[in-house]
Amino acid sequence: MSFGNVLTAMITPFDQEGKVNYALTEKLADHLVNSGTDTLVVCGTTGESPTLSWEEEFELFRVVRQTVTGRAKVMAGTGSNSTQEAITATQKAAALGLDGSLQVCPYYNKPPQEGLYAHFRAIAEASEMPIMLYNVPGRTGVSLAPETVAKLAEVPNIVAIKEASGSLDQVSAIRALVRDDFKIYCGDDSLTLPMLSVGAVGVVSIASHLVGPAIQAMIQAYRAGQPQKAAEIHLQLFPLFRGLFWSTNPLPVKACLELLGWDVNYCRLPLMPADAELKQRLAQLLTELQIL
Repeated sequence: MSFGNVLTAMITPFDQEGKVNYALTEKLADHLVNSGTDTLVVCGTTGESPTLSWEEEFELFRVVRQTVTGRAKVMAGTGSNSTQEAITATQKAAALGLDGSLQVCPYYNKPPQEGLYAHFRAIAEASEMPIMLYNVPGRTGVSLAPETVAKLAEVPNIVAIKEASGSLDQVSAIRALVRDDFKIYCGDDSLTLPMLSVGAVGVVSIASHLVGPAIQAMIQAYRAGQPQKAAEIHLQLFPLFRGLFWSTNPLPVKACLELLGWDVNYCRLPLMPADAELKQRLAQLLTELQIL
C-alpha cells in the first residue's frame, strides 16, 4: 500500500465564529491535489483535531473524500488515547471508504511499549483499513521504540509510520528491522531529504500547502539518482521549513495561506491566530522565497 510521495497534513478552515468552513475545505482540498499532494491527511495535528468533535471530523472526512475521489487518497486522523474510541472512529472512517488511518501514539496517559503494541494491534484488528502509525514524542510524551514498530509491522494492515521524532537514528533502526514493503514517512519537512537517505519514502508535510510541487520535485530528483538537485531544492525550501515553526503549528501555515489569499487564519482556543509581528516576518519570508 503506497500513499505516494507527498502527504499533506491538511489544516482545518474555520470561520470567524469558529465553525468549520466545509465549503472552503473543499476548495483547499482541490487546490492541494492540483499542487503536488498525493494523499490528504485530514484531522491530524495540523488540522487542530483536539478541538474538533467526532461529528465534525467525520463530516470533514466525507467532504474531502467526495472532493478528491479518483485524484488523491484520503487518510483519516482517527487516533486517540482511548483505544476503544480509536477503534470506533477508525471503523466509521472505513465505512466512509477512506484510504487509510493515521494513528497517533496515545498521549497524556504515556503507556509502556507493551501498551503501545496492544493499543495499535487492537485498532488494526478491528478494521481492514490500512494504518499509518504516528510517532511524535514531542507532543505525546511517549515514543514508539523501533522494536515495537517492527512487531507492529507484522500486522498485515499496519503498513507505514509517520516518524516525527526528529531522529535519523530512529529511522535507521526502524528501516533495519521492518519488512521491505513497510513504508516510513518523514514527519518533519526539514528532515525529508536526510530521511530519504536512510530509508524513508516520502513526507507528511505542512509546507506542501505552499510549495507542494517543489517538494515533489525534490523527492523525485533524489529517487532519480540526482542527489545534488534534490539538495538544491531542499536548501531553497529550508528557510520556509524553519519559518513554519516560528510559532505552534498550524498558526504559521494558516497565516501564510491568508497572505496568499485564503481566508483561513482562524483557530479554535486554546490556539490563536498569528499576531501582526509573526505575520510580518512570514510575509517577508514568503517574499524572499518568491512565494508571495
